[in-house]
Order: sequence, then structure tokens, then C-alpha cells
Amino acid sequence: MSDLNTDLLARDEGLLWHPYASLDGGAHYAVTAAKGATLTLADAHGSHEVIDAMGSWWSMVHGYRHPVLDAAAHAQIDTFSHVMFGGLTHAPAIELAERLVAMAPGELAHVFLADSGSISVEVALKLALQYQDARGKSTGQRFLALRGGYHGDTFATMSVCDPVDGMHAAFAPLGREQVFLPRPPSARRTEDGTWEYDEALLADWETESRSLAAEHATVLAGIICEPVLQGAGGMFIYPPRALRILREIADEHSLLLIFDEIATGFGRTGELFAGEWANVVPDIMCMGKALTGGYLSLAAMLCTPAVAETLRIGSSGTGNALLHGPTFMGNPLACAVACASLDLLTGPGDPRSPQAPWREQVAKLEKGLHDSLMPATDLTAVKDVRVLGGVGVIELDVPVKVHELTHAAVARGVWVRPFRNLVYVMPPYICTEEELRTLGVALTGAIEEIHGA
Repeated sequence: MSDLNTDLLARDEGLLWHPYASLDGGAHYAVTAAKGATLTLADAHGSHEVIDAMGSWWSMVHGYRHPVLDAAAHAQIDTFSHVMFGGLTHAPAIELAERLVAMAPGELAHVFLADSGSISVEVALKLALQYQDARGKSTGQRFLALRGGYHGDTFATMSVCDPVDGMHAAFAPLGREQVFLPRPPSARRTEDGTWEYDEALLADWETESRSLAAEHATVLAGIICEPVLQGAGGMFIYPPRALRILREIADEHSLLLIFDEIATGFGRTGELFAGEWANVVPDIMCMGKALTGGYLSLAAMLCTPAVAETLRIGSSGTGNALLHGPTFMGNPLACAVACASLDLLTGPGDPRSPQAPWREQVAKLEKGLHDSLMPATDLTAVKDVRVLGGVGVIELDVPVKVHELTHAAVARGVWVRPFRNLVYVMPPYICTEEELRTLGVALTGAIEEIHGA
């Protein structure tokens, strides 16, 4: 490895915090180049060309250095890269909002552009509280959330994450106490397209969920969930039918249903938005990650006209503002790249048509992940292998030896970041069949090396 790359890692250590890491050794590789689905990593042992199986934490759907996205960024920089959104507007933000409304399900017609996924969820929670206050339910200050859920790292979002097994249990005393529904039973989508799950367990879950909602209805503002796939809470897949039950509960008690589609949106699970597996439209929806194709931080919150109008009029007949305003709200550079990313995802036609580029890409990705990861089931340490759309999960029966397995995978040509007992992948949509085969062989080999055959 060059002195430059050695110096980068040395300079980083003790200076920069990395996600969920101490100051000592949070970075193990320096990135020196990226293109397509691959990263060039460097450490003390040399240079490694690897497939980015994480898709830059699930966002880099079109790959690195995509010429269309690069061109959109350059064009916007040549105009202006940022301007405050308070009292001003601009074409990239308007175009993006129009595009999102057109492709969102149902009547989600109003858009708040946030600067990260966590902030979009913060805004969604604020909107739900203001909505209930505007309709005269001042007691509606809490939320129903699912055990196993994850919605971000800011304080309000932490409060609706799993309070026991989540990453934020240490901060629980500082947050508002929410009401948690049990996690629905697990589900699996079979190769013939049907959903398999234990109907009796789902019926029990429904009974308990309806009872909890009724018990706390007077103090609730809304229900929040990651539809069908819980991400950081364990890459857990549950029956779409559960979303219809949550919709019914919300309607029965006049609660707002919030879908956190930050990880699942834009085709990742095999539908454009994961809530569409159940044909359920939420009152509020958050999206992010893949929104800009992984180029820049941007997220959005959408709501229905009924929600927006209630807030606008207010219970007293006076107008009410949505009380949030990030400095980089509606950043023109991010909005311009997002519009270009949506062009690549949907093409010129119906974004839900079989010919939409994302649909063909994710279908190939799903098959490739299934074929490449299923051999891992032969390993004694592997408890389960599951695939949904562009998500592949190898679940071990023991906690993953994270650093050892990561190094073993990199040595085999794949960048992966396991957690808990999960070795999971969310690679770019543009991965080739050969890259997916390499991914499967590398992860199976790495697990066998570190955790045994």
C-alpha cells in the first residue's frame, strides 16, 4: 500500500468517529476509487478491488460514477449548487416534488424535502402531532410502533425504534415513551410469487395489536412502520397482510398511518414502494437513501391532501405552518441529481410497468441473489437464507465475527458490513450475473473460513 493510503488510515484513527464505532480504528480501509458496482480499497496489505455488496448503505442503486448522474450534478453546479429554501423556490425542487407525487401511491400529494432520512421521519412525526392538535385531539402525543423497527438516530426517531433490542436502548430515558406492538410473524416470498407465513400467528398478532391500539387510542397520534421489511432491526420480512391490519386500526381510531420507505422505496423489495405489496396507501410516507442514487443526502416526506388541509386550516380556523426547516432543505444540487436518478429508475413510461428499468433490474437481482446465496444453507453456522427483491440475507445461529468476516470477504473481492448475526447484502441494481456469482462465492467462503463448514 502506498504511503498516502497508510497515512490516511493513520490520520483517521483517533480523529474521526465512524458509524457506531469508537475513535480507535473505526476505518479499516481507505477508498481510493469507485466505479459501477466496485470499490477500490486499500490497507496495509495492499489494494483490493471489491464489489460493494452494501450499495453504499442501500443507496447507490445505479452504481458509482454513473455518467447520467455525473452530468446532472455538473449541470446544476454550473447554475447554482445551493440556495436557502425559506421564501425562495427553484426548478429542481419543483420538478422533483412533481415527480415524487406522480410516482407515489394513492393521493400522496404534498412534499417536504428533508436533508436526511432521519429528518424526514422527524418531520412526519411532527406533522402527525400537529395534525391531531389541529383537529382538536391535543392528547394525541404518542405513536404506535412495531417491535424490531428502526427509524433513525435523532431523538424523536429513536423513540419509535425498538426500545429493547434496538441500537438506542441507552437513550430510552430521554425520549418520549411510545406504545409498541409486537413484531408480526416472519414471512417468505416464494419463487412462484406467493407469500408464506403462519396465519395463526398473524391472527394472534392482529388480536394483540387491536387490543393495544384500543387501550391507548386517546393518547395516540399515529402508527409508524417499515412496510414488509425491517432493515436495521434485523432484515426481518413480515406478511403484507399486516399492513392492511395496521391501516384498519389507524382508520378505526382516526390515527395517521406512516410508512418509513427510506430503505424499501424505489424498487428495493420488488415493488416500487413496499407498501404496494399490500395495496395499502399510508397517510404519510418517508423516502430517502436511493432517492439521489446514492450521490447526495436527500429525503422526502409526502402526505395526503386530507392531512395537509387539516394542518392548514387548524381547529381554530387559522393557518398552521409545518414547524421544520433545515438549512439545506430542497438543496438544488441534490434535487437535480434525484430527478436524473428517477429517470434512470422509471424510464419514460409508467414507473410500475413491467418495462420500467428498475423492475427488470430488481427481478434479475433477486434471481441472482437467490442463486448465489442459497449454497450458504449447507454451512452448519447458517440458520436461514432469505431474499426479497434486491435484499439478500444470510442469518447465522451465532453472532457474526464482524471484523474477521469482513476481512475474509474483502480478500475474496466483496465489501460487506455484517451486524448482529446477519451477513446481508443490498447491492447496486446494475450488478451483473458474474458479480452476483462472485458475491455469493465470496460470502459463503468467508463464512466457512470464519465460522466453520
